[in-house]
Amino acid sequence: MVGRKAGPRSLAVLIALAAMTETAHADAIDGNWCFRDGRHFSIQGPRIVTPKGTAMTGDYDRHSFVYVMPAREPNAGQKVEMVLLGDDDLSLTTGPAGGDRSPAELWHRCNVTS
Repeated sequence: MVGRKAGPRSLAVLIALAAMTETAHADAIDGNWCFRDGRHFSIQGPRIVTPKGTAMTGDYDRHSFVYVMPAREPNAGQKVEMVLLGDDDLSLTTGPAGGDRSPAELWHRCNVTS
């Protein structure tokens, strides 16, 4: 089979595999997220890189993420809660633990490049 060209069936299998990989990723909060004002963050399992670039861990669930804002960032000490709304959207609120929450911000998936 060496030197044999891929046929239409092989191409269809590759396309199907690529689609399944994307679908599996989209069903989780993991990934890069952007807000309309240019802020972005990245989640990978329990690890997050915050909008100000702090790498830390939080409470991860496949469809939600919670962490406490680090000392050197705006709203330091406040709890940040995120909930996945669909494949490409999440809701983010901040506020003191057990206190009033900020209005929800709607964040979208993005491809962040440095």
